[in-house]
Amino acid sequence: MEINNKENKKSRRDFIRKSGIYVGSLLVLPSHVLFSKKEIRDTSGKVIQKAVVTPNDKVNLACCGIGNRGASVVRNLYATGAANVVALCDVNMGGKKTLKTMSTHKGANKYQDFRAMFDDMGNQIDAVSIATPDFSHFPITILAMSLQKHVYVEKPLTRTFEESEILIKASEKFKVATQMGNQGHCKDNYYQFKTWVEEGLIKDVKKITTHMNSRRRWHGWDTQMKKFPIGGEVPKTLDWDGWHAAYPYHDFHKHFIDGQWRCWYAFGNGALGDWGAHIMDGFHQFLDLGLPEKIQPKKLAGHNKLFYPQSSTLAFYFPKRGDMPKVKVTWYDGLDNLPEVPENFGDIEIDTSGKTKKGMVKPIKLRPGKVIYGEKLTFKGGSHSSTLDVIPTENGKDIISDLPVYRKSFTNHFMNFLNASRGLEKTLSPFEVSAPLSQVFCLGTIAQQLNQTLVFDRETKKITNSAIANQMLQGYPPRKGWEEFYNLA
Repeated sequence: MEINNKENKKSRRDFIRKSGIYVGSLLVLPSHVLFSKKEIRDTSGKVIQKAVVTPNDKVNLACCGIGNRGASVVRNLYATGAANVVALCDVNMGGKKTLKTMSTHKGANKYQDFRAMFDDMGNQIDAVSIATPDFSHFPITILAMSLQKHVYVEKPLTRTFEESEILIKASEKFKVATQMGNQGHCKDNYYQFKTWVEEGLIKDVKKITTHMNSRRRWHGWDTQMKKFPIGGEVPKTLDWDGWHAAYPYHDFHKHFIDGQWRCWYAFGNGALGDWGAHIMDGFHQFLDLGLPEKIQPKKLAGHNKLFYPQSSTLAFYFPKRGDMPKVKVTWYDGLDNLPEVPENFGDIEIDTSGKTKKGMVKPIKLRPGKVIYGEKLTFKGGSHSSTLDVIPTENGKDIISDLPVYRKSFTNHFMNFLNASRGLEKTLSPFEVSAPLSQVFCLGTIAQQLNQTLVFDRETKKITNSAIANQMLQGYPPRKGWEEFYNLA
């Protein structure tokens, strides 16, 4: 196995500077965009003309993060038939988690350092997938965008609020196709929610509950932990220094890698960042929520300074938006922290041991999802691509048989991105949509970490009641040698 990681720091610095100065104002479409043909359907959905994707039409794709979740992203993008995988990059290239992807794409050039990859292959890459840990999304994404590469980035978009803010500016500046990996946002639930809001079925929403109560990796950890664990041998295939990207260096421990990074405030966005993008995306966009004006921790069981609580209840307060009323969105996670739901919710086992509010019941178990309370109608939905159902309350019984018809999805999130990269359509979860959603999660994680109610000014984008919390919008100062990435937009 040959890994191309030539070390040329000076040319790399020059490369970054030039990309920010010269490339930003240009949008050069590859010649294959002019000849691609997309699928055409009639009004009934019948295919009139099949999509034609010839080898010259395919997007030349570089994949950063190819083990764990990254392996699935590479596989799904490649399965569309619209991408040539020309480069693979992972800090643990050749590790157990990356070998299968490498064996599938033997002809792709292989790297441990994404900067070396762009040094070598910048003019051979059309688009980049980024499925690395949350904290390392930003530098790969911003560099790719500055080099006019279309970007597909796993959720949540960034670890910090400010990183998402920079990517919003970068999207406006570089005009490349962008997509966050909340895959359900391209399916039927997207078109259903959009249509039901436009048709006035979903309206006057004042309360939403969201819930994800499955076991998480940090459940059961010692909540009295005072410092990060250290110890263990760094795998020979792993570039441990490179793993940190722009973030501060920590001594190695197995509970930082292979998905364990999500447990820690330092590296991941917890259950909220992991699942919020699959649960909150529809109502956040189509109810035009934007950013909250207050974030209040209602419950943080097992709160500590290093990793996420065993259970969290967070309330997000959004102000009026035009004719739409104020909305309170409450997030529940943790095995023992399920929300009450309407008594005619459906097929669930009910906990009858305690008192509940009138018309509500306490479930023993719930799949991840949400309940949306309008003035007259109440809706329930799951996660990812699950569509909404009207809960048959007195107001809802008559409407269930006469619901607005919505467009059915004929594509998926991955093909949507690749088509956008070829200039054929627009992405449905671009950064102007997905970055503010990710910023909601970033605000929630600050409230979790500090165990403090936050007051947020939507105009200035500042936390006004805590200097420490406001500084956390920025996150850690970048490590030496990584500062320039934060100035590319």
